Amino acid sequence: MEKYWLKSYPKGVPVEIDPNQYASLKELTEKCCAKYADRDAYVSMDRALTFGELDRESAAFGAWLQHEAGARPGTRIALMMPNLLQYPIAMFGALRAGLTIVNVNPLYTWHELEHQVNDSGAEIIVVLENFAHVVQKALPSTKLKTVIVTSIGEMLGGLKGTIVNFVVRRVQKMVPAWKISGAHRFGEVLAKGRSLALQPVAVAPEDIAFLQYTGGTTGVSKGAVLTHRNMVANVLQGTAWFGSSMPERATYVIALPLYHIFSLTANALMYLLLGGRGILITNPRDMKNFVKTLRKYPPNLFMGVNTLFNGLLHTPGFKELDHSNLIGTVGGGMAVQAAVAEKWKAATGCVLSQGWGLTETSPIATMNPIGVDFNGSIGLPVSSTEISIRDDAGAALQIGAIGEICVRGPQVMRGYWNRPDETAEVMLPDGWLRTGDVGRMDDAGFVYIEDRKKDMILVSGFNVYPNEVEGVAAQHPGVLEAAAVAKADEKSGEVVALFVVRKDPALTEQELTSFMRESLTGYKVPKFVYFRDELPKSNVGKILRRRLRDELAR
Repeated sequence: MEKYWLKSYPKGVPVEIDPNQYASLKELTEKCCAKYADRDAYVSMDRALTFGELDRESAAFGAWLQHEAGARPGTRIALMMPNLLQYPIAMFGALRAGLTIVNVNPLYTWHELEHQVNDSGAEIIVVLENFAHVVQKALPSTKLKTVIVTSIGEMLGGLKGTIVNFVVRRVQKMVPAWKISGAHRFGEVLAKGRSLALQPVAVAPEDIAFLQYTGGTTGVSKGAVLTHRNMVANVLQGTAWFGSSMPERATYVIALPLYHIFSLTANALMYLLLGGRGILITNPRDMKNFVKTLRKYPPNLFMGVNTLFNGLLHTPGFKELDHSNLIGTVGGGMAVQAAVAEKWKAATGCVLSQGWGLTETSPIATMNPIGVDFNGSIGLPVSSTEISIRDDAGAALQIGAIGEICVRGPQVMRGYWNRPDETAEVMLPDGWLRTGDVGRMDDAGFVYIEDRKKDMILVSGFNVYPNEVEGVAAQHPGVLEAAAVAKADEKSGEVVALFVVRKDPALTEQELTSFMRESLTGYKVPKFVYFRDELPKSNVGKILRRRLRDELAR
């Protein structure tokens, strides 16, 4: 196909990348840690971790997994943590030992954790102690063999670490106590691992690096199989796009959680290759302290979501910061609103660009040129990537026509873990991925999203699938039928709205949402519940969610 978008490429961005430049993330990690050994790799609460330290500590963690946990290449390890220094140490250590990472949202309920652990076959989990009670509850119904628990202040060391842990525990005193027999402490794991040798393992490009869970096409949470080649390719695609505009030893903000694919690739992995310094934000909702951190560590690149940028714009002190070092700001995960982009540029002097991708594309697929004014598009296909707009039969449409956005490139997943039927639904012949997003491409090659083919709800950049929400609601004995749809929200872009036909006329909104909160992460719990005598249906009895969305929009 004609790649007519190449004429719009920024100067210096290559048409192609070589996904075979590194055989694996293991090779990439080890070479970068050696190359940038004296530089700071990550900073958390003023504690800097150099690339040299990252090399040593991740090797210690990997060695412990091999010798003490009996891990072998391909063993799945779940990481259930917010942005802490422990995350990159555990991730890179596991990858160097040939393990497969299963990222877990630390806010998951034990039901959600149980499904993900059992579906992935994870045998090891690393969890922040604040959430260890969730692991404890799920543990009997999983095949987890090893649990490693850490605390927020554990890697900070000394008096500061002690004080941080004390304060956190006081604040979190309402969190249920946990007691997991045989659980290992992260610090003790590293201490033991330092006396062990990391055994060399061969990691091939097609080996699985991550099982990254997403809703896929039906809303049942499933793992996108992302190989080392997929991830290496996307890291190279990201650095090809951003690298030439970044200064030596660039500082970047890691406010989005590293368990989310956008932050994982575009922050932790991309800037590993560039030798940049990542500022880890453990709690981005604490905007006041977030602004203090930005004052202390002015970034060159800032990747986030629309709600995060909007929140900062409304936080006292942000506009008064020195933004002269900020070269690029990139929004992904959800649509960037034009009003937010305009206010961001006025406050910082930096254009808020927009990119797009999916878990299934590792995730970067399109990107706007850095510095080009906000145009409402999701950008151009990145290097070695093709975009095609197709009809329902899979046939390519002409320029400007609206259809399903399809992607082909080395970053496209192998498929869904142990779900060939789901894989077949999204993969077209010749490597094309159906994304479920409906859009168009103009004659300059810029892609615009017009609508979503899926019924997915996007809350602050996180996918919420109606089937999952409806399934939990249906478990309540007072519910006859339920339909979950997106409702526009100024803060989070969208929230979950639930339409319910009651079996029990006495059922209240509070009773239902309290029930659902036991099984769903907070952002999945409906913010609005509407009781109806009946729900709109097709002639075959299918609930028409679009009719309900239209009702909310009126």
